[in-house]
Amino acid sequence: MQLTEDGHLRQRELRFAGRVHHVRTLGGALSALLVASVLAGNGAPAWAWVMWAFNGFAWPLLANWLTLRSPEPSQAARRYLVVDSAAAGMWIAVMQFNLVPSAVLLAMVSMDKIAVGGWRFLARTTPALLAACVLTSAVLGFPVRLDSSMSNVLATLPFLFIYPVALATITYGLGRSVALKNRQLERLNRIDVLTGLQNRRGWNETLGAELARHARTRRPAVLMLVDVDNLKAVNDTHGHAAGDAVLRSVSSVLRACIREIDTPARYGGDEFGVLLAEANLVDAMRVAERVRTAFIAGRPAQAAAEDCTLSIGLAQADLSVVNADEWLKRADTAMYRAKAGGRNRVEPDATLVRQLR
Repeated sequence: MQLTEDGHLRQRELRFAGRVHHVRTLGGALSALLVASVLAGNGAPAWAWVMWAFNGFAWPLLANWLTLRSPEPSQAARRYLVVDSAAAGMWIAVMQFNLVPSAVLLAMVSMDKIAVGGWRFLARTTPALLAACVLTSAVLGFPVRLDSSMSNVLATLPFLFIYPVALATITYGLGRSVALKNRQLERLNRIDVLTGLQNRRGWNETLGAELARHARTRRPAVLMLVDVDNLKAVNDTHGHAAGDAVLRSVSSVLRACIREIDTPARYGGDEFGVLLAEANLVDAMRVAERVRTAFIAGRPAQAAAEDCTLSIGLAQADLSVVNADEWLKRADTAMYRAKAGGRNRVEPDATLVRQLR
């Protein structure tokens, strides 16, 4: 069952919310360690420890629960990240601005905001952090105790190592995922949906690369253009679904009749092309005849009823072919000569006919 566009969007938002939850859970546990070292050293009251336990271990679960039940998980996740920033500001004030733990906590909470939404998102969350810090400090009487003990410093070490590595791992995974999707999209942009063959864009690039290889190595290559005769009659009489079936039949025949090193494509409309690598014109004539007769033998009934056949033109690469457009023009001229000659036939480029004599 295919997902709707809204379904795909919600899946993406839930994946984002899941990544935020994992980072928050790890960050909550690690920050709890460094905050605890300061609370213990300062002889913090019971209410501070209750808040410490809630923020470090219960809040990540609650935030995730609320996010997953939101109609817009991505927006909810960002709202709760603002709450995280406010909590960080509160704890900096509760720790009486203990220098090392406060600096580490501030750096890490800034890091995850930049990772989520860049500097703009950090700027959006910073006012909440500052407001919570100032308000909490005011309630406590603005206590300041900058000195950090050795236990405070040691408590920050897991945070300094584990959290950046975890965040970098997630970022790297996202980068690889995006790169893979971009490659898949790039590939899809070169594939004809109906036949599964290369489309005109992808094939033109292949032709250019093959022509450059020929210029370097002088290895033979032949371009074959195939036009489906009377396809319009099939569409008009039997419908476009029948016409599509004919096109798929041609693509199947091409795949069956060529080698792995050859490249078939749907060039456009009712035209197909095949790049025959390491083949001369004589070899290409044999392949083209095999394609022509195989299509007649296996064509759909509607194609047979409308005398649907193949007209094929061939052009071999040589030093006079200066670019892919010239190569295509020669093959195209040969193909139209095949159509003009009665269709259902193979014609080579006229400039190379003498090679067959």
